[in-house]
Amino acid sequence: MPTVSMIVWNEFLNDARVLKEAQTLQAMGHQVVVHALHTPGVTEERETLASGVQVVRVARSPLWKLRKRKRLEAERNAAKKSEKTKPQSQKAAAPPPETFVRQLLKLVARLWTHAGLAIQLMRSRPDAIHAHDVNVLPTAWIAAKIARVPLVYDAHEISTDREGYKAFRGVVGWLEKKLMPRAAGTITTTDARAKFFARAYGIPRPLVLQNRPRLVKVKGSNRIREELGLVEPWPIVLYQGGLQPGRGLPRLVEAAASVLNAYFVFIGGGRQAHELHELTAKLELKERVRFIPTVALSELPSYTASADIGVQPIENTCLNHFTTDSNKLFEYVIAGLPVVASQLPEISKVVRNHDLGLLVPPGDTEALAGAIRQLVESLDLRVYYRSKAEQAAESLNWESQEQALVELYERVLPASRVAKAGR
Repeated sequence: MPTVSMIVWNEFLNDARVLKEAQTLQAMGHQVVVHALHTPGVTEERETLASGVQVVRVARSPLWKLRKRKRLEAERNAAKKSEKTKPQSQKAAAPPPETFVRQLLKLVARLWTHAGLAIQLMRSRPDAIHAHDVNVLPTAWIAAKIARVPLVYDAHEISTDREGYKAFRGVVGWLEKKLMPRAAGTITTTDARAKFFARAYGIPRPLVLQNRPRLVKVKGSNRIREELGLVEPWPIVLYQGGLQPGRGLPRLVEAAASVLNAYFVFIGGGRQAHELHELTAKLELKERVRFIPTVALSELPSYTASADIGVQPIENTCLNHFTTDSNKLFEYVIAGLPVVASQLPEISKVVRNHDLGLLVPPGDTEALAGAIRQLVESLDLRVYYRSKAEQAAESLNWESQEQALVELYERVLPASRVAKAGR
């Protein structure tokens, strides 16, 4: 059977999009191998998932075990010091400044990892290589050239104008402009992003595969209430996903202060977690604003279905946010939640077309609080939007679009190899 080798720059533990694509191609008769990053003590170097998808991981550097042990020791020491000095100061110590030597070692480690990924890609004897996002695109392209196989590029984001990538936008743009036209197939996540890539790099419009979940029927439960010990019968307002800058999360905590008789629950982790905890304490909202760390993908639907309202307050801080439609929006729909979401083009299109909830101007705390309050105070309105979400879930799911991925691979792979897949 044809082998499709995918490459990602993460540990492949909670990457829902890549997992769904891998499962789809595996089910259609391809052998899929996902090449990811290995963290000793956290991930396995090799494993085979229940679907038959194989996972091969490469350590981030030859000294990763030593670096990880030193980092854990430093974190433990810092935690002990923090506990001793907590009454005097709530601020976390700033990380030590990056020295030239440390930056050089990081670069060497990253190059080592990319070399390891490229070697493993070629060892898998692929019939096609599938790169997920720009940080693995050069490695995938080199491996595809050496192996003489087609390259598929899956651009999850617009990385030339994205939170945290602004310092690298020139390099990212140059890489995509050089390599994206050379890919045998291209994929992205929204119509707006497909238009951007087509215009920016002079390529045919990429295939759009939205970040929709599989259609999983999960019965309503009290999982969040029971896990957090919530005693009041108030509605649960849920945000799930990365706790990262630009997603409107401090505004959501601030909105909670003016929306009474509701619990606000955040599920996930990220760079902004500490800031959100501090803000919650400052506003004296610890009883109503609660946090659950990142949960396994297989467990997430049951958490989502135990909430009452789903919120997506992302801000218009970059083109990448402006063009997103957000995986969490679709996760709320599959779970049957009414939504409150930012009035950005792709998000608005989904919400309005299916009448899923209320839209608010991005960055407007009062409007966000007002919309949430409206749903919290009206059971009838929540019931109405829940029925609309349940209807929309029948079409806004992964299964309704996965055939397009199969058809892309039928075009990309030579006809003789597709025939071996049993099609």
